Amino acid sequence: MNRVLVLAGAVVLTALATAGAQPAAATKVELKNVHMCCDGCAEEVAAVLGKVEGVSGVSTDKKTTSATFTAADAKVAQKALDALAAAGFHGDPGKDKGYAFKDDSGVKAGTVKTLTVTGFHNSCGGCVKSLKDAVKDVKGVAGVAAKAKVSTAELTGEFDAVEVVTALNKAGFHVKVGDKK
Repeated sequence: MNRVLVLAGAVVLTALATAGAQPAAATKVELKNVHMCCDGCAEEVAAVLGKVEGVSGVSTDKKTTSATFTAADAKVAQKALDALAAAGFHGDPGKDKGYAFKDDSGVKAGTVKTLTVTGFHNSCGGCVKSLKDAVKDVKGVAGVAAKAKVSTAELTGEFDAVEVVTALNKAGFHVKVGDKK
């Protein structure tokens, strides 16, 4: 009987403590430098974000390559960024927000002669052009073999693999590293 009273008391105290608790504050997220070379890319970003439970108010701006949305909390914001990364998009959410794009590229520091990147959003010729433009200033990149609607590209030359991934992320592409030699 005493155990039942103790348990009932604990339940009542927990209920009282949580009754006055405030829900987590909604988080407004603005991502900059998201790859959006065309309306199709912008629509895909909006579609990916729109499927994340707890995300609302999604808008994209192709001209400024930005996407904004409201997340129920920082945990939902992180889920939204993870969903974008899984779809091959990357962006800059700012610093110290409690959410960020994960560095899951698998890239290792060092000079390589070939590098295969995969998983990036690539739905049209504009995407291919944007991908090539993103790495054109990386010292040592001599060539990029990429085709529209294929989310794998091979870079050749003699260059730092981390610099390539960093340049692609800054251009709004989330990539994974495949073969490197």
